[in-house]
Amino acid sequence: MELILITTAFISGFFALKCNLPPLVGFLLAGFGLHAFGIQTSDTIITLADLGVTLLLFTIGLKLDVKTLLSKEIWAGASVHNLLSTAIFSALLFGFKILGISSLAAMSLEQIVLLGFALSFSSTVFAVKSLQEKGEMNATYGTIAIGILVMQDIFAVVFLTASTGKLPEWYAIALFLLPFLRPIFFKIIDWVGHGEMLVLCGVFFALVVGAGLFQVVGMKPDLGALILGMLLAGHKKASELSKSLFNLKELFLVCFFLNIGLSVKPTIEGGMMALLFILLLPIKGVLYFWVLNHFKFRVRTSLLASLSLFNYSEFGLIVSGLAFKMGWMSGEILVAIAIAVSISFILAAPLNRKGHRLYQRSGKWLKEHAAEKLNNRDQLINPGHAQILILGMGRIGTGAYDELRTRYGKISLGVEVREDAAHQHRTQGRNVISGDATDPDFWERILDTANVKLVLLAMPHHQGNQIALEQLQLRNYQGQIAAIAEYTDQLDSLVENGVDAAFNIYSEAGSGFARHVCKQLKPNFNKP
Repeated sequence: MELILITTAFISGFFALKCNLPPLVGFLLAGFGLHAFGIQTSDTIITLADLGVTLLLFTIGLKLDVKTLLSKEIWAGASVHNLLSTAIFSALLFGFKILGISSLAAMSLEQIVLLGFALSFSSTVFAVKSLQEKGEMNATYGTIAIGILVMQDIFAVVFLTASTGKLPEWYAIALFLLPFLRPIFFKIIDWVGHGEMLVLCGVFFALVVGAGLFQVVGMKPDLGALILGMLLAGHKKASELSKSLFNLKELFLVCFFLNIGLSVKPTIEGGMMALLFILLLPIKGVLYFWVLNHFKFRVRTSLLASLSLFNYSEFGLIVSGLAFKMGWMSGEILVAIAIAVSISFILAAPLNRKGHRLYQRSGKWLKEHAAEKLNNRDQLINPGHAQILILGMGRIGTGAYDELRTRYGKISLGVEVREDAAHQHRTQGRNVISGDATDPDFWERILDTANVKLVLLAMPHHQGNQIALEQLQLRNYQGQIAAIAEYTDQLDSLVENGVDAAFNIYSEAGSGFARHVCKQLKPNFNKP
């Protein structure tokens, strides 16, 4: 059985990839296909799927700034959207009930409101995977989308707790001691070093300290993993810890998407209801755009964040599953929601991949806010008179900046997507601004072709560098461009697309190490 599952998942994911779709679409279709041949989900698949979601929320917490959740555009935006979408969905569904749609005809007003509430959620798993594939987790629109999703997760936890009537155990109050244990957690991360022990340490914190403790006190385990990740986010190895868990989490999430398909037995009536829910999906997207635009974000930020959230959620499935167990919702509606979640993923995947192009085509039709009225997190910026532009100020970008400053003086400008990281660079004396190099609007302000002679594409994800390269070419940039990549095919792609110099980060690290040794130690060797 396991061999069939692995083979089918691999083949489906491979074909989805070749069709320019995310592999998760293939995994969903594989689940439906296997179910059609009588293969059911199993406890093992469900357990692995749950592990994937838990690790996902833990890694989100590792990258999450608590101040992000406290900003009004996050907590107020998530609350307003949740209330409005629930109200609008409920009103429309009640109208369909009056029209006599059979699956809705027997539902009371309270049950319809509950259904509207379940449909108001967006998928954390889908959005994060889409953002990671594009390398835009830290982009302004990415952090907004993730913040809203975390708030929705909190709403779901509150509902699940209230609806079961089961309060957490009295000793759950001990969880408030976790922040005081933070120094001990930090020491443990320091002591484990790197490699497999760091991976095991991450799994221990996510599954045992986070999810395990919360489950013991009667609270949702996933919430525990998220909160513990947030507690560890300030550690200097938080990014390394997140990266070390990445492949493990991705593997488990294959089971999550397989499980959705394997758990659903499609029926004609359930399929028709699912299509009705899909017809309501654009309302959710429009509401997201309206709410974010109300907080004075740029059209591009509002549109891309809305596309990331343009789907139905696995949390909606959890909420409706509980409602089914409590007798508040029929099994047919549960099946319809499961099918709608799957279809929404399939529809949203290509939209997210082409989000930047959709903005370039539609942005001119959408009214932009005046520059001086923009949200502080989304202000456009003036780079001054820089001659060298370094896009991505991670370890490679920082090393390049320092080397170029030593050689040519203060003529470089670094661009970092995270404001906190940009601020840290500025305190260390570097000329770094916060900005999203994949943002077309950013380039209209950031690039002065009269001054900029060299651009270094040093972002960690190949797709981000490709998008920045496209933006440079669209604006007829005449200077030189250099870029980094991890793989040979990525290097070839960059050169074919017009990069003047492309470097493999691993081979260049070796030659850089040799140059540093020769410069520092000045060894005296005998010539052969």
